[in-house]
Amino acid sequence: MPLGLDDAIRHADLLPLFLLFTPVRPGGKSFEITAKYGLLTKTSKKKPIAVRITALSYLPLHTPCPALLPDGLCAVHETKPQRCRTMPLSGSRAEDDQTDLLIPKAGWECDISTEAPVVYADKVITERTQFIAERRQLEADAAILRPFGEFMMAGLPALRQDIDKMALRPQGGHVVVSFFPLLTRLGTVDVVDFAAKQSIVLQKFVDFTCDKPEFSSEHGRYQAALDEYGKVLKV
Repeated sequence: MPLGLDDAIRHADLLPLFLLFTPVRPGGKSFEITAKYGLLTKTSKKKPIAVRITALSYLPLHTPCPALLPDGLCAVHETKPQRCRTMPLSGSRAEDDQTDLLIPKAGWECDISTEAPVVYADKVITERTQFIAERRQLEADAAILRPFGEFMMAGLPALRQDIDKMALRPQGGHVVVSFFPLLTRLGTVDVVDFAAKQSIVLQKFVDFTCDKPEFSSEHGRYQAALDEYGKVLKV
């Protein structure tokens, strides 16, 4: 699940944090929004693309949220991420591109009766508080993530190549990278404290994915991130 930077830092003791790079081609859904809150660049073949960069709670497929209590309620309801507050709508999508998000998925408990309050009509969001809050969060994060993304893509040819590959795929795709390099851009974050929190979380997910072939790529990312934070903690 994508997260705002403040939400990611706030829940570093709970969620395994990474960064997500998502390329979008011109003409694709939410290209303009991605360009506004991400960065504009070109592929190796000089094709223009927009790249969204966001913090990410990176969980194995079908794994419950770590904040979910046994009774199905949220353990961090009072401080839950903005992304959770805005759902099922999305501030990272154009306002007129929300319809499919309102179709209940299996297991959702949604009031779809005629008495339910209207939240979206004629491609206009009627209750806008959380949607606007998420947009403001995206704008604030962009000031940090845009220059960071440009720096990473310029300095890491492998990252640029992976983004190129995802941009060329008909169905699109994402590139997941370590959260660790971003810490130097977050001046108010205590790196040692953050590393200690993430190390505990990552160790749990290293153990959870160990000996599960279907989660081999996730396991590798968790272990690599754990090793990075271990260098900070000197363990």
